[in-house]
Amino acid sequence: MVAVVVFVAFGVACAIGAIVVLREAARLAVEPAPATFSMDEAYAWVVQHLPDLVAATLTPDDVRRILAFQVEYFERRGVAKNGSQTGVPGDVVVGGAETVDYILERCRDTGEAYLPEQVYPVVETQLAYLRAIGAVGPARHPDRD
Repeated sequence: MVAVVVFVAFGVACAIGAIVVLREAARLAVEPAPATFSMDEAYAWVVQHLPDLVAATLTPDDVRRILAFQVEYFERRGVAKNGSQTGVPGDVVVGGAETVDYILERCRDTGEAYLPEQVYPVVETQLAYLRAIGAVGPARHPDRD
């Protein structure tokens, strides 16, 4: 008798587990996985796609520093969190002069000096990477908004 109860309980537990697994598999098939940012992957992608003229003027450490300050800027703007929702209502626009100014200022604070012409391509290439992995939407065009 006890063996039958244990067997039935085990069967019910397995059935519940199967239902949960199948439900989650169906949900994941419909919803795309959230984009996951990896600084190492971003760095490798940016270095590979950075225009040659700019890449010739920056060391790998320079590129990594610029990318780190760009991510820091995103965090300050509230658009980057560690695995949680941003809590920012509506669209947030990042990139452009404000981002580059922040990076140039942070680099000066740490004793490094770059030209805007060096930082802009790194920022734009990083944004292209973020679009490629689905972490950000397409670029906004002021003339169409």
